[in-house]
Amino acid sequence: MTYKRPRRLNYAVNKKWPKAWGKVGSAVAHYKKLQTRIEFEGETKWLLSAVKIVTAKLNKYQINLNKI
Repeated sequence: MTYKRPRRLNYAVNKKWPKAWGKVGSAVAHYKKLQTRIEFEGETKWLLSAVKIVTAKLNKYQINLNKI
């Protein structure tokens, strides 16, 4: 009995990587926009939770926040 190659496991390697560059760029742009809003509006709960979510995304993409 032969099994087919698991194409589901290869999707992340074949398809996800090229698409992720748009995600990374928009996450960096969102982080910069939030930083300017924090300077203008101050630290509100909404902004702090949004920054927390974006920093988690950037850590997932292994982007260093100090170099942004």
